[in-house]
Amino acid sequence: MPASAPKAEASGPRASGPRTSGAEADLRGLPFQWNLLAWAALVGTLTGLAVVAFHELLGFINNFLFGPFVEGLLVIGRSSPATPADLPPIDLPPLAPDSGTPLRALLQLGLDGIGLLAAAPPPPPLPEPPPISLPTPPDWLALWPVVVVPTLGGLAVGLLRHVAGSIGPGLSSLMAIADGRQAGEPRLPWLRLVAASLSLGSGASLGPEGPSVEGGGNIGLWVALRGRLSPQAQKALVGAGVAAGLAAGFKAPIAGVFFAFEGSYSAIPGRPSLRAVLVAAVASALVTQLCLGDTPILRLPAYEVRSPLELPLYLGLGLLASLMSWLLIRLLAAGRDERVQAVVRRLPPGLPTALGGAALGGMALVFPQVLGVGYDTIEALLGRDGGIPLLTLVALIGVKLVATTVSNATGFVGGGFAPSLFLGAVLGSCYGQALGSGGLNLPVAEPPAYAMVGMAAVLAGSARAPLTALLLLFELTRDIRIVLPLMAAAGLSAALVERWQGIQDPGLMGPDPQEERRRGELAAIPVEEAFDPEAPLVLPAAMAASAALARLIDSHGHCLLVERAGLALGLVTIGDLQRGLASDLSRSQAPCLEDCLRTDLVWLPAGVHLDRLEDQLRPNGLRQLPVFAVPEGAGGHLPHGLPPGGLAVELLRGVASRDGMARALARRLQAASERPSINASATGST
Repeated sequence: MPASAPKAEASGPRASGPRTSGAEADLRGLPFQWNLLAWAALVGTLTGLAVVAFHELLGFINNFLFGPFVEGLLVIGRSSPATPADLPPIDLPPLAPDSGTPLRALLQLGLDGIGLLAAAPPPPPLPEPPPISLPTPPDWLALWPVVVVPTLGGLAVGLLRHVAGSIGPGLSSLMAIADGRQAGEPRLPWLRLVAASLSLGSGASLGPEGPSVEGGGNIGLWVALRGRLSPQAQKALVGAGVAAGLAAGFKAPIAGVFFAFEGSYSAIPGRPSLRAVLVAAVASALVTQLCLGDTPILRLPAYEVRSPLELPLYLGLGLLASLMSWLLIRLLAAGRDERVQAVVRRLPPGLPTALGGAALGGMALVFPQVLGVGYDTIEALLGRDGGIPLLTLVALIGVKLVATTVSNATGFVGGGFAPSLFLGAVLGSCYGQALGSGGLNLPVAEPPAYAMVGMAAVLAGSARAPLTALLLLFELTRDIRIVLPLMAAAGLSAALVERWQGIQDPGLMGPDPQEERRRGELAAIPVEEAFDPEAPLVLPAAMAASAALARLIDSHGHCLLVERAGLALGLVTIGDLQRGLASDLSRSQAPCLEDCLRTDLVWLPAGVHLDRLEDQLRPNGLRQLPVFAVPEGAGGHLPHGLPPGGLAVELLRGVASRDGMARALARRLQAASERPSINASATGST
């Protein structure tokens, strides 16, 4: 006892003294903070190295396929059996001079429209009588290597995906794994990056940033699991890997940080997560600059401002960009449709991507700009000051949309940022030409200025990331004058696309198969199974907030529904009541329930399933929401706010919550685990 008494005395002041308690709290928090930052630095460094290796491999494959390989195919074509002496030979062009990559030279040859070859020389005069001669093939038939390269690349990618089985989970699955909502393991991104290098190097109409971001997320979760970190730290490192991937891919660390928090999959709140994301983005950007140089991934011209009165014109561009974003999203979703993918799965391994590559090659015979990432084409477009004919640009938009849809649907690996930037640049150039010398002859900026704003607006709408798009273009241009038009066009585009598409965002390239299976399981469970067991508390709007708080505490509930004249007004949580009472202590009149309403009512119609419940809970940060027996579609796909005429309280069927959804999934899992034992007992097996 005497020995233990000093311990008790010593522990008592430490527990009660504010100064010692704060010091102990700091000591407890310090190792975790530094530990998480160290892990984030490791994730950023590994992601930067992976992205550097990816870019080097992509450049090697691109240079080889559109360099020595194409040259060899052209030599084979020239060494075909001799034709009659009187048959004029086809004047095959030599390979383009070294001006970057062979694919870049090929793209610039076709920037002005149709055909890549000069016209064939006129045939010599024929002797009398004219002999029978074979018809001269069109010039574009001599470009058959342009079709062969993406076809062979697609075959290689398809076989690689078939042999590997999976190239790793996507972003939405990574967050679900970190949350414990989905089983699975992250994978180091080497296979994903190799498949993306083959895809993009052979001409797939996708971008490199998707594999970089998903690879960074996989590295983040892989490191977190190997380090046995907590679920919160796992989600933080997934976000750190996402930021590191985008920062390294575009050499834009600020945009990478914002994208980690702005993505719809993101669930990484808190200051520790922000610090980890910042450290990872800085580390990856530093590695990329040391290995690849600090030259921006896109070299954009200086932005030109003619008049502040042009701002409404940029809003018009934002409207057009939202339509372009919506069309791109819809086409990509159509390519991922189950009926389309069922046909793709029935084909032999490698054949769908080979056919997709052949289709890309066919389109490239007319519009070579659709091949590959497209950054070279964007730079050439922005440097032409509107020199490309308007109709050619309009046709290029349609071909690029089809090429991107085919690339994604047939199994090529890549991202959607680059196609969005490409489409935005072409759309903005069209818009600038129509306003300027090519149409209305208004005193506006040159088309490249509108092309840059169009890039950000289409990216903001299609990726649902307006801040990321704004900061990305700002980091690429490093011009403060472009910020205001970017904010106007990107914000309008993102808002309109979200209004048309709903809150749920599966990502530009769509969810991966694991996430689709998880969402399919949710879609099979009615929302009624997620109801809280207690009946929802419905109180009149005129009731005093203090009395309502007492009723809510007595019922052990978390929220109540406010009604007036039999119509629901909104949902009030216990936190809303506490804030309302605390803020109105100085008032002479006590607040009522209606004074505590803080947001519009978010609700669901009866008959929906848990996937719709998740769509409402996650983006809004809610814990529960009421379900009413109203027809499907009343109030929109994801009802927010009261429909015309209001919601009758008598139609209330219950309150669905996060905890209720977890219970429903647990019951299904328990039933599935008990089914084998029931079958075994029925058959008499042991």
